[in-house]
Amino acid sequence: MTGVPAELARTALAWVSAHRDRFVLDDDALAVDGEVNRSWKPLGELAQVCATVTARTPRPDPLHAPAADLLDFAWRQTGRGALFRRMQALEPFATYPLEVYAAFASAGFRHHGYEASAAVVARTRGWRRTEQYPTRRLGVLKAERRSGVRPHERAPRALDRTWLGGLPEPWTFERAAGYAVTHVVFHLTDWGRSPEGVPPRLADYLLHWLPPWLDTCLEARMWDLGCELLAVAASLPRPPAPDLLTDAWGRLATARRPSGAIPEEDGPGTGDEFTDCYHSTLMAVFAAALTLARPAHDGVPHHAAPSLTAVPGGYGGQGALG
Repeated sequence: MTGVPAELARTALAWVSAHRDRFVLDDDALAVDGEVNRSWKPLGELAQVCATVTARTPRPDPLHAPAADLLDFAWRQTGRGALFRRMQALEPFATYPLEVYAAFASAGFRHHGYEASAAVVARTRGWRRTEQYPTRRLGVLKAERRSGVRPHERAPRALDRTWLGGLPEPWTFERAAGYAVTHVVFHLTDWGRSPEGVPPRLADYLLHWLPPWLDTCLEARMWDLGCELLAVAASLPRPPAPDLLTDAWGRLATARRPSGAIPEEDGPGTGDEFTDCYHSTLMAVFAAALTLARPAHDGVPHHAAPSLTAVPGGYGGQGALG
């Protein structure tokens, strides 16, 4: 591996490995009123990133072994899948256990007892009528498929209801829309493994508008969303020309802390480096691994990036993390 993405991936993954104890599931993870965003969500994100890294890197690659080790660590935290079945008994219609499990299933870690019970719940009217944002619905459908559960709805219908699926005016892009865009692409491409999963109309739209959106986010020092957009760039059937992304990688390198962590955004934060940095640092590993796995050029012409003045208002919105 060479270049800025490779160096960022190496130091970021080393930081994650050094902080693996912060991903440990404690007793709160099995509480019905537990804080999912502090337990299952980080563990699922760790599993998903490491599953993709191991799938997209050969064994001799310096990222492969530490990612595989972290993935096995994360699986052990779930009792090798047994905790998913316990969580379903506690919260039968919660979708997050299946979404986290799907990350492991995509890497070959399976618990057939949980899959069988999840399939029963997925056939109920209650499961099919769970109210969710369109992007989350698309993610649940993909999680069902990855976990051997028959999807309860057609993915194209769910895609059409997302922000990206409507090909909105590009100047309406803001924080919440940005995270919705990235996660739609992650779901469509099996988290970067199948770029052909992005329909042509969406691929053309993103190829044109992704570079100025990325530039706008990094100007605002939103490093976490910037990393996710770089991962999207590497997940498209035709990635943007490498020279359009060189500056973005350079900006991320300047945002990196001496420890190897990358903060979600500039600012005082919480004072706890793990809380402030774990997600963006994982996303840096994810984006870099996908970028390095793609050829520098795909043998097809790339569209030129439109002027940044084409995105008035840029990045002014507020919203929850994706």
